[in-house]
Amino acid sequence: MNVFNILISGVGGQGVLLTSKVIAEAALLAGLDVKQSEVHGMAQRGGSVLSQVRFGDKVFSPIITEGEADLLIGFEPLETARYLHFLKDDGVVIYNTRPIGTIGVSIAAEKYPSGVNDVIKDRAKTVLPFDGTQLAVAAGDKRTLNLVLLGAALSHLPLKEAFVLDAIVNTVPKKVLEINQKAFAAGRAQGK
Repeated sequence: MNVFNILISGVGGQGVLLTSKVIAEAALLAGLDVKQSEVHGMAQRGGSVLSQVRFGDKVFSPIITEGEADLLIGFEPLETARYLHFLKDDGVVIYNTRPIGTIGVSIAAEKYPSGVNDVIKDRAKTVLPFDGTQLAVAAGDKRTLNLVLLGAALSHLPLKEAFVLDAIVNTVPKKVLEINQKAFAAGRAQGK
């Protein structure tokens, strides 16, 4: 298999890193070579977070260059738009449409940029925007957004669902496993 490149972007505390660990684990279970990289923003919670996962027969670097990403999973619209230049021409974007304002937006010192969703739709040929936070809340906990988005992305991942399900079991803490599996199933239904 050629190298498949995934960018996962969001805000600290949304589960970006856990999502990349689940994908990396699933690729390992599939017998593929995997490389992973992550960049944390200034704040542990609330700062920009980007994770890169690459897998295939042989992967030499964990870094995805501009125009090389097959899939962009965005946990927040602005963070999704921020990394669109990494997407291949035929790349896929799956993202949560619920915005998270910066501290400046929260205290009304700044406005959340308008037109972000239009920018995303204009740049990518295949876009699946949906309110993943709402699905996570319906599954029982808004913190399961990461598994909702992973479920929605599954049909665009060249990995068997069984490997992803096993990776979730291996990676997600046992005390929250069941609710995360429910969130994954909700996202999977959204992505079909």
